[in-house]
Amino acid sequence: MFGLGRNGSPPGIRPNAALRDAPNWLGGVTTKTNAPRGRPCRVAHVSLGLEMGGMEKLLVEFARHADRERFQLHFICLEGRGKLADEIEALGWPIDAMEKPPGLRPGLILKLARRFRRLGLDVVHTHNEPACLYGVPAARLARVPLVLNTRHGQGSPPGARRARAFQWAARLAGRVVCVSKDAAALSVRSGLSENRVTTVWNGIDTEKFPFRGPCPGGPAVVVARLAAVKNVDTLIRAIPLVVRSVPQFTLRIVGDGPCRGAHEALTAALGLQAHVTFTGEANNVPQQLGQASLFVLPSLSEGVSLSLLEAMATGLPVVATRVGGNVEVVIDGETGFLVPVEEPAKLAQAIIRLAVAPELSRRMGVAGRRRVQTAFDVRAMVRAYEDLYQDSPVRP
Repeated sequence: MFGLGRNGSPPGIRPNAALRDAPNWLGGVTTKTNAPRGRPCRVAHVSLGLEMGGMEKLLVEFARHADRERFQLHFICLEGRGKLADEIEALGWPIDAMEKPPGLRPGLILKLARRFRRLGLDVVHTHNEPACLYGVPAARLARVPLVLNTRHGQGSPPGARRARAFQWAARLAGRVVCVSKDAAALSVRSGLSENRVTTVWNGIDTEKFPFRGPCPGGPAVVVARLAAVKNVDTLIRAIPLVVRSVPQFTLRIVGDGPCRGAHEALTAALGLQAHVTFTGEANNVPQQLGQASLFVLPSLSEGVSLSLLEAMATGLPVVATRVGGNVEVVIDGETGFLVPVEEPAKLAQAIIRLAVAPELSRRMGVAGRRRVQTAFDVRAMVRAYEDLYQDSPVRP
C-alpha cells in the first residue's frame, strides 16, 4: 500500500495547479466546520462500495435518517455502485461510483480531491480502511474543513505495510470514530491521539425488527457473511454436542461468503445435514429471526454487530463470543451468554442452557429488546455523527 514520500505524501502524488493551494500533507485545517448561513452542511460519505454488508447497511441508515434541513449528503463509492445504491438514491441522495480498478491507484487521490472541490464539501466522512487511505488525503488536498473516518471493525488492516498506511491516513483525519470502546482503545494503543478518537455505537431501526420473542421449537440462527472471521466452523463443531442433549435441535445459517463451501463440507463430514441448513444470502432477515428460538454469533472479532442488535431487538436470547464490541452489547447472564472464542464445548453448553429453558430465553429476549431500544437506536447514532459534523476540527 502507500509508503510516505519526502513531504509526507504518498509517492507519486504531486498536487497539480488546480490543487496548488492545498494545505501541507501533515498540517491541520482549521476552518470552521459549520456551513455558511442559508445552506445545509454538505457531507460526503466515502466507502469502497455499497454491497450488502453491515457497514453498507449503516450508510443506508445515514441516508434515511439525516436531518435534511441541516445536512446535504453525497455518497461516493471508490469501486462500483453495489446492491444498496438504488435504495440510497430512492431516498433522494446522489451517488458517484469512481470505478477504481483492482490494485493501488494513487491517482485516485487527485481525482477525488477534484470531485470534493466541485461539490464544495464541508465534511468528508470516510468508512473503513480503503476509503480512509484515498479519501482522507484527497479531502486535505481539497481543503475540506472537517475530515473524519469511521473504523467499523475491531482490528487493524492485515499486514505491516497496510497497517502503517492506514495509521498515516487516519492521523490526517480530524477524528477517528470507532464503533466500540474496545476498538477505540486499540486505536489509541496503535498510536492515534486519544483526543481525536471518539466512540459512537452502531444503531438499528427497531421499527424494522418488531419484538416477537423466541419461537418455541424454532431453530437457532446465525446471520453473517460466511468469512473466516465469523468462525462459523466452531459453531458447526459444537452442534454434535448440543444434539446429544437436545436431539431435536436445529441450526439455520443465514448468509453467504467465501467459507460457505467449507462449512457445508464440514457439516456433511460430521453427519449434521438433518440439523444444519444453509439459506444463502437472505433479504428477509426479520422473518428469519422471527422464526428462531435463539441467536448465535461465534466471531473471532467484532465491532458492534448489526445482526446481533437485530436479533436482540426481535427478542431473541443470544450466545456470542467474548470479543470486541460483543462485550459492550450483550449483558452476560441478562440478555444472553458470552463464551470464549474457538471453544465448541463452551459454546454448546450455552446453547443447551437456552434450548432447555424457555422461560429464561424469553426473559433474556425481553431484556435484550430493552437494551437495544435504550442504547443502540439508529436515530441516536445518526444524531451523534451530525453533532461531530458541527464540531470544529481537531488538528492532525
